Amino acid sequence: MANDLTFYQLSTILNEIHKQATGENSIAPVNSNEFVSVGAKVLKTGYDTTINAISQVLTRTMFSVRPYSAKFKSLMVSNQKFGNITRKLSIADKDFEDDDRQKTVDGASIDQYTVNKPNILELNFYGSSVYQKSVTIYKDQLDQAFNSANEFGSFISMLMTNINDMLEQARENLSRATIANFITGKVSGDTDNVIHLIQEYNALTGLSLTKADVYKPENYKDFMQWVSSRVQELASLMTERTQKFHVNVTDKEISRHTPYDRMNMYIHAPFKYGTESRVLADTFHDNYIKLADNEVVNFWQSIDTPDTINAKATYLIEDGTLTTTPAEVTTADVFGVMFDKEAMGMTLVNQWSSPTPFNAKGGYSNIFWHETARYWIDYTENGIVLLFD
Repeated sequence: MANDLTFYQLSTILNEIHKQATGENSIAPVNSNEFVSVGAKVLKTGYDTTINAISQVLTRTMFSVRPYSAKFKSLMVSNQKFGNITRKLSIADKDFEDDDRQKTVDGASIDQYTVNKPNILELNFYGSSVYQKSVTIYKDQLDQAFNSANEFGSFISMLMTNINDMLEQARENLSRATIANFITGKVSGDTDNVIHLIQEYNALTGLSLTKADVYKPENYKDFMQWVSSRVQELASLMTERTQKFHVNVTDKEISRHTPYDRMNMYIHAPFKYGTESRVLADTFHDNYIKLADNEVVNFWQSIDTPDTINAKATYLIEDGTLTTTPAEVTTADVFGVMFDKEAMGMTLVNQWSSPTPFNAKGGYSNIFWHETARYWIDYTENGIVLLFD
């Protein structure tokens, strides 16, 4: 019976497996119809007495781990730029004045010391997030669970890689939450900079396409070609120095421009891949509908609902104060987001690890990893949300 090692049913196979597990025999195949090893949590040959998860002696051990690199790397900035408490200064444009050279009259002077103060906007960024990971290393594992110091070293290397993978994924998931807050804040408080692609296309063409209609072969190519041109048009407009594409604080309206080398663009993966396979495949020039440089996003918040964001967001409003959505806001059909590199990001303010002293009674040491991270958003910087509706 599979995964039930009882002598009265599987004595021959059990003996062979036991000999392989204890190193008496070399590894060899067994009848899979009687015993199938389908990634069982542990082998039933006795655990090491420390973490009770590794069989005691194996002639060959494969260490299953691979380094993971967090997505959204473009959000990372140095802690010299965004440290513990950061203030960000911007200056609002003021109107031009009449040329006083035309105002000279005999017997009068022109006051060249008239005060004209710059109109400064100061934003302050507070607070950071802290989290930790830890792992226990047992001295006796070398004797009980591994054949050599090299094998034990490989096991420790696997543990360290796993810790790093978890930390990388933690940063990635917090970056996802930051992007979700940015998009939700735009949808809730900066609606002029939320582009509804299907609605715009219908208004332009006089059609009445639904989301389902867009995916039909007779509509998809023309629509996605228009989307590409619209995205490129918006990216080009963001390079102009204007008061559009961001929140303007009353009486401190800031003119911003975002050069292409300071622009980030995240596109939901199905749209990017669909364009490449269904549109570019039969387009003569590869760059005819090529989107601007971007990072592909497989899912915005949940892998089960990849195109949807559900968040309770904090965002800046025109009077310069922060507000929070009264409840969770669901934003579906998120096509992508374009933003200035200064609009949002993350900073590792502090990052360190250290082992504890050896516990002589328990025979182990603990290692702790600590990170202090800041995830920040500036709604006075350029940003556009693209929705597939």
